Amino acid sequence: MAANVLAKQVQNKWNNSFARLNRAEPGITGLLAFSEAWRIATDFLYPRDLNDPTPRKEYSMQEVRASFEFLSRAKMLPLLMENFLEDMRKQQHLIERDINEYMAEWEAADTPDFMARLIYRLEKWYKEWSPIPELGSILLSAYTLAFQTHLYSSFPPSFSRGFKQLIASSFSFVNAPCPPWALPPEPHPSLPPGPARQDVFLWSACESLGLLDRYESLIASVCYEYIEAHVMETCAKRWHESMLTCLRGWMTDRVVPWMVMPYARGARSADEARQMLQGVGSRFDYHMCKTLCDLRLQELFDIIIEYPDSMPALQDLKECLSRVDQRNELVKSLRRANRKRLLHPGADTNSIIDQYKNTMNALRFLDPPGVLLYKVADPIRRYLRERPDTIRSIVTYLVGDGEGGEGLGNENENEPIQPLQQRQADDYNDPNWEPEPIDAGPDFRTNKPTDVISTLVSIYDSKDLFVKELQVLLAQRLLAVTDGNYEKERRNIEILKVRFGEAALQVCEVMLRDMTDSRRIDQHIQAQKQMPLHPTIVSRHFWPPLQTSMFNMPGQFKEIQEAYAKEFHLFKPDKKLHWLPHLGTISLDIELQDRTVSAEVPPLEAAIIEHFSTKDTWDVADLATEMKIERAAALKAVLTWVDLGVLKEEDTGLYKLLEVAEEASSSSNPVARQAAMEDTSSVLTVQQQEQEQMKVYWKFIEGMLTNLGSLSLARIQSMLKLAPGYDRTIEQLADFMEAARREGHVTVRDGVWRLQQ
Repeated sequence: MAANVLAKQVQNKWNNSFARLNRAEPGITGLLAFSEAWRIATDFLYPRDLNDPTPRKEYSMQEVRASFEFLSRAKMLPLLMENFLEDMRKQQHLIERDINEYMAEWEAADTPDFMARLIYRLEKWYKEWSPIPELGSILLSAYTLAFQTHLYSSFPPSFSRGFKQLIASSFSFVNAPCPPWALPPEPHPSLPPGPARQDVFLWSACESLGLLDRYESLIASVCYEYIEAHVMETCAKRWHESMLTCLRGWMTDRVVPWMVMPYARGARSADEARQMLQGVGSRFDYHMCKTLCDLRLQELFDIIIEYPDSMPALQDLKECLSRVDQRNELVKSLRRANRKRLLHPGADTNSIIDQYKNTMNALRFLDPPGVLLYKVADPIRRYLRERPDTIRSIVTYLVGDGEGGEGLGNENENEPIQPLQQRQADDYNDPNWEPEPIDAGPDFRTNKPTDVISTLVSIYDSKDLFVKELQVLLAQRLLAVTDGNYEKERRNIEILKVRFGEAALQVCEVMLRDMTDSRRIDQHIQAQKQMPLHPTIVSRHFWPPLQTSMFNMPGQFKEIQEAYAKEFHLFKPDKKLHWLPHLGTISLDIELQDRTVSAEVPPLEAAIIEHFSTKDTWDVADLATEMKIERAAALKAVLTWVDLGVLKEEDTGLYKLLEVAEEASSSSNPVARQAAMEDTSSVLTVQQQEQEQMKVYWKFIEGMLTNLGSLSLARIQSMLKLAPGYDRTIEQLADFMEAARREGHVTVRDGVWRLQQ
């Protein structure tokens, strides 16, 4: 029963299919017509071998269309399509053979012409096998998809590299003579005759094969690399001119014309092409800005060194940073460069301060809120705080005693001098108030942008350290003035009073007044009695400690001092002079038998040669004993006169006065003598004052360790705070104790200090 039902169903289907194929024609006439139409259609669509010299059979297009219409009415087009695609699959080996041949030639020569020939050959295969448009878009789309699928599966791994080389070479003939390989081997049917863009043929072939969509990222990478190479070649180390405008002009002239075919194909007008290129053009401009930004970040340390001459490079970097988010990279790169090239013992403190100053100016230009400056400057500030000569270097700049003689106090004469700026609380009622930037750290407000001087001084917690150093430096400068012109120092004091306040500079004003009073007093005494001595008279309690010495001037020098002191006492009965004979200089003429030697020397050298007026030969040890000075100081003074040809060494440590000149000795070194005189400082530095004061506190420490046996550093610090005037930190105490340990006075074990037994 079931077999009969199945047989009946098969019979019905056969009858329906036969009727559909026979088209209700008598007998099998319709079936024969269908067979002929199928033969014509399949033979017409069959993928031919381009390498087969046999000419292709010509078909009447009217007959072909009629065959396809017949098959369509019979609903056999899907079967015809499947048959065609299967035939194409079977013929795919013909295309693979050409691909392998051209790729082998390309790998052997490594030139783009073989890749171009392969592209044109594949385009010819595609057009040779392609069905005519009259057959419908469905068949054409199915064919294109199948052809490209088979094609991509046939490409070897090296095809991407070769195709990238071909695309890269296309930049070389934009607006240039067309290379032979860029033209197809035969006239291109899709282009009108006449001149055209040289790369139209290549891009048209790539579009036909679907390579533009499949390798879109590869094509974009070629343009990225082209942009990177141009930026590195034209912009590296060119900081004194803006490069961003030039780069965008180059993009318009060279890159945009190249972009038209791969990214604006099919545009029917210039406006339509411009609209199609807007998105990809923005991406390429972004990449150009990123490449320039990366380059400038690598060079930023040197750009800051060249500031302000490098302002054009900073302007470009600022614009790039607004487009490219590279702020974190800027901080990391600059901190790394500072750590490698700046923050190490080999760098001079003045150089570090100069770079810090330029860094402040440059980063404030790039980021006015100051977030970048805070993140970059913090390691520099901490490193400067650890350097012992930082305060003195900053003060030297403040009073204009650095190279060039101007310093930071006068770096912008058009702006008024401002007081040191302190941290201020936010005024939320200010209509111009802005919130902190999103990338600001928790301590950012402590580094709000201020003037350069305030920022440098804020490295330390207290400005008292600067005031002490200012007093020492001003004292040295005042004592070095020989012509009585103190206007520069007076101007410096006025500037510093604005910076630090009136109270902090009172001592400096007293020192300046002492110098003018000293000159007036000397003029009065010289009017009463002409004397060759012109001393500088200062107030002991208002000046930093001066260098001290135990020796007294001998002979005529002592007489001159006593005479001057007598006249001074007559003029100032309530005051008394305390001489510091080792400071200053003396101009003297030494009259010998055959010559007169003129020299300007320190008082110690003058005292030494005065002793030779009483005896021609002296031993250095005897001179040191006579003058109550160290032997090394006496020997140094004697050698000064040896260099001048006044003394001669008779024996070891024994020197004789040369009344008659001898041949000049090769050991004479006036340059070294002048340098030695310049190195002598009359005022104790802040560090020397601290060392002297710590020697006083050493007596307290020695008494503690003697009575208590052993103490920790924290316990010593707490007990020293009871001593009058003690204001050292525990870190400074640790440095002092370590110095005492090196000298053999104390020992330390497990953090406990003991006297050396």
